[in-house]
Amino acid sequence: MRGLVTLLTISSLTLAGCSGLRESRANPANWFGPSRTVERAAPAGTAAANPLIPEQSDSIFRRRSEAERYVGTPIYAVENVVVEPSAGGAIVKATGLSLRQGAFDVRLWPENGGVPVDGVLTYTMRAIQRADTPQGPEQTRRVNAGQFVSRQTLSGLRGVTVLSQTTTATSRR
Repeated sequence: MRGLVTLLTISSLTLAGCSGLRESRANPANWFGPSRTVERAAPAGTAAANPLIPEQSDSIFRRRSEAERYVGTPIYAVENVVVEPSAGGAIVKATGLSLRQGAFDVRLWPENGGVPVDGVLTYTMRAIQRADTPQGPEQTRRVNAGQFVSRQTLSGLRGVTVLSQTTTATSRR
């Protein structure tokens, strides 16, 4: 028992003495040094594309634009629009009501090329909607969509408007 207590005392004193070696090369935490972050140069011949978003094509022979691929139609009514601040800009959140159940792939489609007109940014709330589904109660037809807006676009805005087939909702500053 006496040997075990002696061994524990010596090892605890040795461990406590290691704090003096905090900055030395004997400390394994210092073996690799601090990390550094540097900007990566873009490969030659590429524009400032986001490397996290892959380029997608519909076939190897033809590429379609986003407008040709998306077949959404305006929803029946917009109920609410909220602009919430986020890092680097804001998120426009819209709640709407489709005419029938089963609406999917809901998007805020930018009007005027996503450029504000007279300080108002305009979107149309669109969804892919099937005609062979039941109408159902309002709770089952409610849909949500969101769109990020950068700080540069927000700087000159006075409001955001979301359009639908029958209603318009506006959020003002």
